[in-house]
Amino acid sequence: MTSDMRLRPATADDLEMLRRWDAEPHIVDAKGMEDWGWESELARDPDWREQLIAEIDNRPIGFVQIIDPAREDAHYWGDCPDNLRAIDIWIGEPAYVGRGLGTQMMRMAIQRCFAEPCVEAIIIDPLASNTRARRFYERLGFRFLEHRRFGEDDCAVYRLTRSDASSGVSVR
Repeated sequence: MTSDMRLRPATADDLEMLRRWDAEPHIVDAKGMEDWGWESELARDPDWREQLIAEIDNRPIGFVQIIDPAREDAHYWGDCPDNLRAIDIWIGEPAYVGRGLGTQMMRMAIQRCFAEPCVEAIIIDPLASNTRARRFYERLGFRFLEHRRFGEDDCAVYRLTRSDASSGVSVR
């Protein structure tokens, strides 16, 4: 399914919607119970991060976060080389799950990352137990790197290089 989708900056007006999405069973299953601290995070605008809302016909359906893991202030990823980006993504509205919109969102996020000439690769960290997400990322060209524990979560780290993306995902 291809729909007219746009990504817009997340704002404080999205707070209640993001909290509601965090409680959706399909979101809890996909990303765990991590508290994103929306109140404080939406008020911040660091130059190393984009928090975006995916919309179809002006209706919010999902969330995308793109960070520079080498510059991110919580050091979630630990020591990272420059020229990487990390993406978090989810469809928040249950009615839009399983309709191909996650693929469209992810392709838009990948394009956004590789629009910066310095970006060499994108990393992601789905829960190791989330086989559906892992297959999704593999279909988009991400390659498994390692199992890694982030906080309380066992994750599978994947990487998509610019050259891998250009062979399977339009980055222009």
